[in-house]
Amino acid sequence: MFLPLFQTLRTEGVPVSLREFLGFLEAVAAGLVTYDPTGFYYLARTTLVKDERHLDRFDRAFAKAFEGLEAISADQVLEALDLPREWLEKLAEKHLSPEERAAIAALGGFDALMETLRQRLAEQASRHQGGSKWVGTAGTSPFGAYGYNPEGVRIGQDQSRHQRAVKVWDKREFRNLADDVELGTRNIKVALRRLRKWAREGAADELDLDGTIRATAEHGWLDVQTRPERRNAVKVLLFLDIGGSMDPYVKVMEELFSAARAEFKHLVTFYFHNCIYEGVWRDNRRRWDAQTPTSDVLRTYGSDYRCIIVGDAAMSPYEILHPGGANEHWNAEAGQVWLRRVSEQWPHHLWINPVPETGWQHSHSTRLIREIFDGKMVPMTLEGVGRGVRQLG
Repeated sequence: MFLPLFQTLRTEGVPVSLREFLGFLEAVAAGLVTYDPTGFYYLARTTLVKDERHLDRFDRAFAKAFEGLEAISADQVLEALDLPREWLEKLAEKHLSPEERAAIAALGGFDALMETLRQRLAEQASRHQGGSKWVGTAGTSPFGAYGYNPEGVRIGQDQSRHQRAVKVWDKREFRNLADDVELGTRNIKVALRRLRKWAREGAADELDLDGTIRATAEHGWLDVQTRPERRNAVKVLLFLDIGGSMDPYVKVMEELFSAARAEFKHLVTFYFHNCIYEGVWRDNRRRWDAQTPTSDVLRTYGSDYRCIIVGDAAMSPYEILHPGGANEHWNAEAGQVWLRRVSEQWPHHLWINPVPETGWQHSHSTRLIREIFDGKMVPMTLEGVGRGVRQLG
């Protein structure tokens, strides 16, 4: 469909090559500009014009190639595109100003929210959109998707938008963090190396050069000596928050994970979502059917382990303070009970938070977790990780 543009450019004397035209098509296919005529114009000019002397010729060619485009109506475009129904429905999604959001009241507590949801499910018989009461979409109701409420239950929405949901009624899938990511810098590795306790253990398969020289001198013949390889004997238990509000931090999480894999021989990793409850898991693909009871983890790994928890600590306070407040399931014991058990079992503990430290005071849940962990929370920066490693000792 862009071949007429290429031909018009050549006719108007713009020396555009086939290679440049293919580069322009690749940029369009990559989605660099979508439904933006002005942006499309600048994209075409950037990729197809290599000499500013030809800008006027390009403008004439562009206007000629797309003459009459401005006369096409939006209705004609929609009819021609045959957009899926769900795309059009999402156009009704509300985009509220901060003042409008502040005017929307919460139901008044976790118990009231759950009881109201039970009533709505019993009474509702049809789909709703744009309302403030029923389970629906694009409204201000506490229940549904693609809307806004200061405290609600998210139902049928693939990802978070405002990080305000108290619970999520969906079986979401998270992927494992990669442990083979090549770090752009070695800063995290350098910081983690401060947490070292060297020991020689295992089979004696490393050449002991000093010992060989000494034994040879003593005995008068070549007496080769070997010894176990020296390894970092520090044992680390790593809990990683995954999914939801942690999605923007996947890259830096993978860098930290890779650095930890490289530095610690004794590293045990578990995943959790938002807060540690009665179950954690080793593989995100099986987090619903192959969880490890947290009580087993507490019994299995001794207090000599260094416990590092990585998460943004951003959640509804109910997830920490209330039984049943967990985001995706019904927990018999409140999150704070399990977090205190973790902090007591492993006195050498640390919480690493990828959110900048300046934003912590604005999050109620972050303040709660810092209190539970006696203030042992550091930002995921070079200085923060270094400071935390020194605290672990």
